[in-house]
Amino acid sequence: MRLTHAVALAVGVTVAVSVAFGASVARAADPGFTRFVAELWPEAREAGVSRTTFDAVTAGLAPDYKLPDLILPGRPKTGAPRQAEFVQVPADYLKEARIESLAAHGRTLMQRYRPTLDAIERKFGVPATVVLAIWGRETDYGRYKLPYDAVRVMATQAYVGRRKDQYRTEFILAMKIIGEGAVTRQEMRSSWAGATGLTQFLPSEYYKHGVDFDGDGRVDIWHSVPDALASAAQQLVNKGWQSGLRWAYEVKAPTRADCTEGVPEVTKPIGQWLREGFTLARPDRLSAAEREQPASLLQPEGIYGPAFLTTKNYFVIKEYNFSDLYVLFVGHLADRMTDPRPFATPWSATKQLRTTDVEAMQRGLERLGIYRDKIDGKAGMLTRAALGAYQKRAGLQVDCWPSEAVLRSIQAAR
Repeated sequence: MRLTHAVALAVGVTVAVSVAFGASVARAADPGFTRFVAELWPEAREAGVSRTTFDAVTAGLAPDYKLPDLILPGRPKTGAPRQAEFVQVPADYLKEARIESLAAHGRTLMQRYRPTLDAIERKFGVPATVVLAIWGRETDYGRYKLPYDAVRVMATQAYVGRRKDQYRTEFILAMKIIGEGAVTRQEMRSSWAGATGLTQFLPSEYYKHGVDFDGDGRVDIWHSVPDALASAAQQLVNKGWQSGLRWAYEVKAPTRADCTEGVPEVTKPIGQWLREGFTLARPDRLSAAEREQPASLLQPEGIYGPAFLTTKNYFVIKEYNFSDLYVLFVGHLADRMTDPRPFATPWSATKQLRTTDVEAMQRGLERLGIYRDKIDGKAGMLTRAALGAYQKRAGLQVDCWPSEAVLRSIQAAR
């Protein structure tokens, strides 16, 4: 991106301000961190960062050792914070009052940005409701102020984080974004993991998916609603979004349904699921094309609570955030902007096992040769299916839901 003389002067002012900002948040110098940052200059230069920008952005920069997910010598290991998507039961994460509040505001924004949203839908094939729902979930439609200094976050993660190589790249690209004048150093705020902007992009995602939809010559996901929403749509398209395809269908499972089939690898045409006894949760007439669409079974609470037949677009949204509850939130919020009805089946679970207990369950299932995925303390699709497989083997009730009783059984099994 070429800068005009006027824009270059503006960037110079921005960088000068950023030096003061960086100094204000810095603490005592950390020699190792300072050397690490200085050694990044050749890579930054190769990526297109100017020496002026590099020096200004890194001047006075200090690590933030209070961040999660760091590996610090002499200190206990820290992991990612307990994200609500992975530790809350669905009823708590998908609170009806919250969904309805966001849906109501989304309907207002749909009218305010109607021409932009219509243009996005024509160009990318992503419904207005879906990009609005992502915006609503990520930053409360821009009303949530991101709490972290993005540059400091990425520099710290690159230095002592668990994903150093990834954040080394993100840190350099963050400097490049600032140098191009897309956002000031002060305005590049983020989550603890470095995601920034109205729709929460890492710098690498900004360059992969960013769109200048308002036509002002720059991609601004921090202030321009058209740019942020179009960029979210572009990211979905780049990950495989299919125009005209719903994200999921809420269904009622027959009593004989096998919850261990609830994994992405088991797909059947929607019509076949219906022939096997699944029924749409609300009366709806499906077209022949819809009945032929492949879908996977999702039962977030095992045999309890709502069930869904998820399409490819479900898994596209999941690449935005890997949590099933996140996708359910975004998909349901999108639906609620045009349909006021809540989930047809209420959520049932009132308790979620602790992360350490789920990890213990995963290790036990791995020991028994049933589970072969990550040990991460998250009771996702694969963990629930493996749990159901164990329940079959042990002659227990097969409900694919982690409980203290089944954990004790797994730990005692040989």
